[in-house]
Amino acid sequence: MLAHDVLSFFEENDVKFVRLAFLDLFGRLKNIAVQPDLLSQAFETGVPFDATAVDGFRLADGGDLLLKPDPDTLCLLPWRPQAGRVCRLLCDVLTPEGTPYPADPRGILREAAQRAEAMGLTVRVGSECEFYLFEADEHGRITPRPHDRAGYLDVSPLDRGEDVRREISLTLASMNIQPESSHHERGPGQNRIDFHRADPVTSADHQVTFQNAVRTIAARYGLRASFMPKPLPEEVGNAFHINLSLYRERNNIFRMENGALSEEARSAMAGVLGRLPEMTLFTNPLPNSYDRLSDDESPNRVGWSAQRGRSALRLPMPQHRFARMQVASPDPACNPYLAYALVIHAALEGIRQRETLPAPMENSAAAAAMLPESLPEAITRARESQFIARALPACVVEQFLRGGEELLRLDRLDKTSLFQKQFERY
Repeated sequence: MLAHDVLSFFEENDVKFVRLAFLDLFGRLKNIAVQPDLLSQAFETGVPFDATAVDGFRLADGGDLLLKPDPDTLCLLPWRPQAGRVCRLLCDVLTPEGTPYPADPRGILREAAQRAEAMGLTVRVGSECEFYLFEADEHGRITPRPHDRAGYLDVSPLDRGEDVRREISLTLASMNIQPESSHHERGPGQNRIDFHRADPVTSADHQVTFQNAVRTIAARYGLRASFMPKPLPEEVGNAFHINLSLYRERNNIFRMENGALSEEARSAMAGVLGRLPEMTLFTNPLPNSYDRLSDDESPNRVGWSAQRGRSALRLPMPQHRFARMQVASPDPACNPYLAYALVIHAALEGIRQRETLPAPMENSAAAAAMLPESLPEAITRARESQFIARALPACVVEQFLRGGEELLRLDRLDKTSLFQKQFERY
C-alpha cells in the first residue's frame, strides 16, 4: 500500500484519529495519536517524539527521534468507536537526519531478513503464543485468580475462555491477521493462539497487534490478560514458540527428502542451538523468565528433538511441506523483533560455517547442557558473546545489559514488589 492509498482510506472510512505505534527496545508498546491531516507530513518527514523518555532509545546528546509510519501496517482498531474511527500504523524509528535509527527493533529484524535474502534464502516465521486470563478486582486491577480451572484442550463449561478466544480470533481476522488455531492450555485460565507463517517483519508486527488485541478484548470481558513468563508459581509458564522456515528456490530446506534432513537445514539448526545460551537474555528478559525455565517440564536443555519435551530446539513434522525449526525456549515478554532477528542470524551463521548438528536429545535430557538458569547468568553470556556483538548494534547490547542489571538490582532490593509490578505490566 502507498501513502496516498492510506489517505484515501481515511476519507472513505471516516477515520478521525490515527495511532502511530512502535515498540521500545524492551518490547513495550508505545504510540502517538495524531489527526489524519498530519499523515502527509508523517509519511514524508516523520513525527518527532522525545527519545529521552523511551527505554533504550536515548540519544547520546538527548533530543528527538522520528516515527515514520509503514503504510502496509494500516488497520482499523475494531474495538474503537465506529463513528469517527481510529486507525493504527506501525512505525519505523528514524534519526533526526531521517536515517534508520540503529536501535530500532523493526529495522534490526528487517536487516536480518535482508542478509538471508543475500544468501539466496527466503525466511518465513510463525509463532505460538500463550497467555493467562485473570479476574480483575473492583478497581479493574489484575488479581492472581485465574478465569477458570480448565486444562489442556478442555471445552466449555470448564473452559470459560472460549468466547474470549473466539472474539480475539475474529477481531484479528478483521485486522487482516489470520490465526491458525486456538485452544485452552494446561494451566488454569491459560490460553494459546497459533499464527500462520509470514515474512519476519510482518510476523513480528502480528505479534505486536495480537498482544494489544488480547489485552483490550480481555478487559471488555472484565478480565486481565497476562503474558508474564510464569505468573502463577505453581503452574506452567507462558511460552512464545518461534517457528522458522527457510526456502531456497521455493524449496523448504527443513523438509525431509527420502527420510533425510538436508545438510543446510542441519547447519541452520546447529547455528541456532549453539547460540541459544548467548541470546537467552533477549528471548527471556525478566527475572521471572527463569522461574519458567527452571520448571521441570520447561524446554531448558541445549539440545534438539523431533518431539516435545525439554529440548529448546525442535523439528516437528519434518516430512510436512510446512516443516520448520521450532525454538521453544522464548517467552512472550521478549521483544519479538529482536528475538526473530537473533534466531535468523544464528541460523545463517550456522549455514555459512557449515556447522555440525549433534545427535538428537530423545532420551538423554539429564546429559544435555542447560540454558542460563538465572538472569545474572544470561547477562554474563550475552556480555561475553561475540555472536551477539556481530548480530546486534553495540548500542542495543549496551542498553539491554544495562536494563538487565537494573532489573537485578530491583529484584535483590524487593523481589515481591518487582514481581507484582511485572505481573501488572506484562
